[in-house]
Amino acid sequence: MTFPWGGMKLQRELSLVDVFCIASGAMISSGLFILPGLAFAHAGPAVLLSYILAGFLAMTGMLSQAELVSAMPKAGGTYFYVTRSMGPAIGTVDGFITWFSLSLKSAFALVGMAAFASLLVAWNMTLIALLFCVIFVVLNILGVKEAGRVQVFLVFGLLAILVFYVIRGVPCIQVGRLEPFAPYGFGAVFSTAGFVFVSFGGLLKVASIAEEVKDPGRVVPLGMILSLVIVTVVYMFVVFVTVGVLDAGALSGSLMPISDGAGAFMGKWGRIILSIAAALAFISTANAGIMAASRYLFASSRDGLIPAVFGRISPRFRTPYAAIFATGLFMAAALFMKLEFLVKAASSVLIMTYLFSCLSVIVLRESRLQNYQPRFRGPLYPFVQIAGIIGFGFLLFEMGREVLLINAILVVVGLFIYWFYGRIMTNREYALLHLIERITAKELTTYSLESELKEIIRERDDIVKDRFDHLVEDATVLDMDKHISAAEFFEIVSESLAGRLKLEPSQLVQKLEERERESTTVLSFFLAIPHIVVDGEHSFDILMARCQGGIAFSEEHTSIQAVFVLAGSKDERNFHLRALAAIAQIVQDPDFERKWLHAKGTKELRDIILLGERRR
Repeated sequence: MTFPWGGMKLQRELSLVDVFCIASGAMISSGLFILPGLAFAHAGPAVLLSYILAGFLAMTGMLSQAELVSAMPKAGGTYFYVTRSMGPAIGTVDGFITWFSLSLKSAFALVGMAAFASLLVAWNMTLIALLFCVIFVVLNILGVKEAGRVQVFLVFGLLAILVFYVIRGVPCIQVGRLEPFAPYGFGAVFSTAGFVFVSFGGLLKVASIAEEVKDPGRVVPLGMILSLVIVTVVYMFVVFVTVGVLDAGALSGSLMPISDGAGAFMGKWGRIILSIAAALAFISTANAGIMAASRYLFASSRDGLIPAVFGRISPRFRTPYAAIFATGLFMAAALFMKLEFLVKAASSVLIMTYLFSCLSVIVLRESRLQNYQPRFRGPLYPFVQIAGIIGFGFLLFEMGREVLLINAILVVVGLFIYWFYGRIMTNREYALLHLIERITAKELTTYSLESELKEIIRERDDIVKDRFDHLVEDATVLDMDKHISAAEFFEIVSESLAGRLKLEPSQLVQKLEERERESTTVLSFFLAIPHIVVDGEHSFDILMARCQGGIAFSEEHTSIQAVFVLAGSKDERNFHLRALAAIAQIVQDPDFERKWLHAKGTKELRDIILLGERRR
C-alpha cells in the first residue's frame, strides 16, 4: 500500500511484550527518579497520595484510549481519534500539543540522563544530552523493531532493580518520617497530582504507534492496562520506601531521590545500582518518546493538516524519518529550557490530551456510527469518561495560572496552524457532525467517515476479501418502508435480479414462489433467506433487503425485516452452500438485529455484512 505522496505503509512488528515495555519504560523514568523529591517539597509524605490520584485519573483516560485504539489502531494515537471524533480543527490542536508534550517529556528524560552521566564523565550536561538525542534519533530511523528490542531489554532490567530496591528498603522504613502526613494540606495533594501526571504519559506513546503493532485491537489495550497497573504499583512502593528512609530535608527538592534513598540503606553500591537504573529509565523514555512523538507529526501530515514532508517514509527502514528528525531537533532545542517549565508544560498538556480522549469516546458512541467497532469497550460508560473530564479539568485549575496560560498559548498555536494550512488543504468528516445530525435530524454528513472506519477495521483484523465479499460489494441492496406481501417482494426482487442473471423476471418469480411452497425459507420472526437454483452456468448473485414495515411470508411470519436472496446455477452449488454458511454466521451476532434496523442506508446495510464475523 502506498500513500499519495509516494511513501510506504508502516510495518507491523511490535508484540505485546514490546507494547508493555514501550508504555512502562516511558512511564518509569523522570516521574520516578527525579519528580518524587520535587513533589515532596510541595506535598510532604502525602506525595504518595498524589501519585495514586494521578494514576487513578490516568486510568480513566487509559480506558478511553484503550477503546479508541482498539477501534482505530492508526499512527498518531489521540490525534487520529480526536480528528475523527471532533474534527480537524480540534484534531490539529490535539496533535500539536501532544507532540509538544511528548517531545518535552523526552527532553526532560535526556536532562535526567545527562545529570546521572555527568557523575561518571566530566562533560557538560547539555552536551551529553545532545549526544544521546542524536543516538536515539538514529536508532528510531533504523527501525521500530530495533528500537522496540532495546526497550524490552531496558525495561526488564529496570523493573528487576526497582523490585530489589523495594525488598531491601521496606525493613529500613521509619514510620515517624511519614508524620505529619500532609503538612501543606490536601489541596497541595491535588495540585501535586497534576505536577506528577507527566509520569503517566507513556500510555500516549503506545497509542501513537498502534499501526505498527501485531493484532493491535487486542494487543494494545491489553498492553496499556498491564503497564498502567504494574507501573502504578511500582510507583507506590518505591515512593513509599523513599519517603520512609530519607529525612525530609534530604528528600525535599532532591533531583536524585531514589539514588539518595538507596544510598541511605545500601551505601555507595546501592546508590550506584539505582543510578544505573535511573540511566536505563531515562534511556527508555527518550527512546520511546522520539518513537511516539514523531508519529503525531506523521499522522497529521498524512491527513494533510501539516506539510507532506513530515509524512515521508524511508523506503529502506519503513520509518517516518522526516518526522523523527524534526522531533529530535525540537527535543534538542528544549534542552535549553528550564526544568520546572518542562515538567509543568508536559504534565498540563498530557492532562488535556487525556481529557480529549474521554470526550472522543462520548462523541463516537453517541454518534452511533455503524462502523465504530472497538474490540475493547471501556467499562462503566459514560461514568468513567465523565469522572475523567471533571478530574482532569480540576487538576488543570489546581496547577495555577501559569499552566493555564501555557495551555492557552499552545491551543492558539494549534488553531493558527489549522486555520492557515490545514483548513485550506483538507476537508474531513467527523463523528460530531453525525451526533448533531442525529439530534437535529438534518443531513450534514456523507459516507466518507464510515468508509474510512470500514477500511481501518479490515486492516486491523487482517480481513482479506474473498469471493463472497466481492459479491456483497456488488450486490443489489433494497431498503423499503411499507408493509408488503411475499408475492409483492418476489416481484421486486425478480425485476432487480433478472438482468444480472440474464433471465426473465417471470422465471425468477416462479422459482421463488415454488421454493417457498416446498418449505419456508423463514429462519426467525426477523430473518428469511430465500435461495434458488437458476438455469445457466457460472452464474451466482445475492440480493439483500431491509423492509422496515415488514414482509408477510406467511400467517405466522408477517413482519420479516431482513431478507437475503441467493440465486445460482447448478455448477455453483458448493459456493451456494458457502454463501449460506457465511450469512448464517454473520446473522448469529446478538447485535445483528439492532444494527440492521438502525443502519442509515444501503451502504451501512452492506457494511454490516462485509464486516460481520465469519470464517474465511
